[in-house]
Amino acid sequence: MDDWRQVMDVNINGVFLYCREVVAQMRKQGYGRIVNIASVAGKDGNPNASAYSASKAAVIGLTKSLGKELADTGIRINCVTPAAVKTAIFDQMTPEHIAFMLSKIPMGRFGTVEEVAAMVGWLCTEDCSFSTGAVFDLSGGRSTY
Repeated sequence: MDDWRQVMDVNINGVFLYCREVVAQMRKQGYGRIVNIASVAGKDGNPNASAYSASKAAVIGLTKSLGKELADTGIRINCVTPAAVKTAIFDQMTPEHIAFMLSKIPMGRFGTVEEVAAMVGWLCTEDCSFSTGAVFDLSGGRSTY
């Protein structure tokens, strides 16, 4: 239970708390952009990662709800759902686990930090004016819905 609570505290309670704080200021300004980071695990579920998968599904649900609640304002809230992105956390994984993750990605490669940053960057611009409560996959074809 302690591990479950810790994952939920970081991955969904933290997102809820920062959204609550920044939305109040954004309402005063009449404008804002929020991009939550979820995961394809929140859409597909990952074996042996129930808490992580459930917490990322909650981020998706929160994003969708807030997007609808704030649709009549100048605030847009969306989320991205990356598949595995090659970062230093790979140093903590076994080669077998890395191979398993890669086997799920039809493009046959991992995402990059730069690709995620590019999507997040666009979602933060004024050009992103008609998307809210949306989920943007960065999954190399793993998630296609």
